[in-house]
Amino acid sequence: MFKSVKNISVAVSSLLLLSLCACGPADSQASDPDIARSYDVNSIKKDPEIAAMLPEDVVKSGELTVGVNVSYAPAEFFAADGKTPVGYEIDFSKALAKVFGLKAKIVHAPFDAIIPAIGSKYNVGISGFTVNAERMKSVDFVTYANAGLSFEVRKGNPTKVNPDNLCGKKVSLQTGSVGEPVMEEAKKQCEVKRDKPLEIMSFKEQTDATVALLSGRADVMYADTPVAGYASIKNDGKLEIIANSKDSEPMGAAVKKGDSKMLKAVKAGIDKLMRSGVYKDILKKWGVENVAVDKSVINPEV
Repeated sequence: MFKSVKNISVAVSSLLLLSLCACGPADSQASDPDIARSYDVNSIKKDPEIAAMLPEDVVKSGELTVGVNVSYAPAEFFAADGKTPVGYEIDFSKALAKVFGLKAKIVHAPFDAIIPAIGSKYNVGISGFTVNAERMKSVDFVTYANAGLSFEVRKGNPTKVNPDNLCGKKVSLQTGSVGEPVMEEAKKQCEVKRDKPLEIMSFKEQTDATVALLSGRADVMYADTPVAGYASIKNDGKLEIIANSKDSEPMGAAVKKGDSKMLKAVKAGIDKLMRSGVYKDILKKWGVENVAVDKSVINPEV
């Protein structure tokens, strides 16, 4: 029943669309541990050959505009100041922009609003998107990670959650994530069996899904495995993972469907970061080396 989804946050994020400048770890706020943990992309040089692959309008703008839902630690979340985006996908986006010779413009938006706006508001979407057939109807993907799902509960599993039978439980998750239809199907199975109903608590922000679990409003949270692990660390002694998926699915950078120039440039940029070692260095910074892949793929079979 497992499918792959997105990630969690421990910092407060707004539901409003906020355009945010990409800040470096040498920033005046570097005393914040999450800002200090960020990868310093300043040493990454522009690759003229790869930059020349970009669409002309992107080059002229001087910016790589990235649609991100900044609420999924450790992939993307707001630092303690409530305004600086940090995380491994934030670092990855900034590194990709450096390869292009552009400035990264991180734009915070609701998760389910990003894909429809790629090509109009955003050049690319890098926000823990699991690659699936439905999404590939709207966008093209370049993969850069693999991740599975986890069931996370409060320490000691006080409401006795059984991942194989969630009937009678309240499950928190993020609206628009791949995990949502998985839980919808589980809910239907409870109805078919005439068992106690499974209640799905769907939140626009994953941070709210985490808070629902911590507060006891939800019995269990369904979240991306590396992110669930990070949530356990950040909420030391309060949360624990009780089951992981046996499989994993690709996550990818989303580009406007049919935009071959942007797609090829993003693929070349990601490949460059992988060859140079920057890619794995970023993942190590955030303790998520387990999501690493050996090579990127355009629109993989799923």
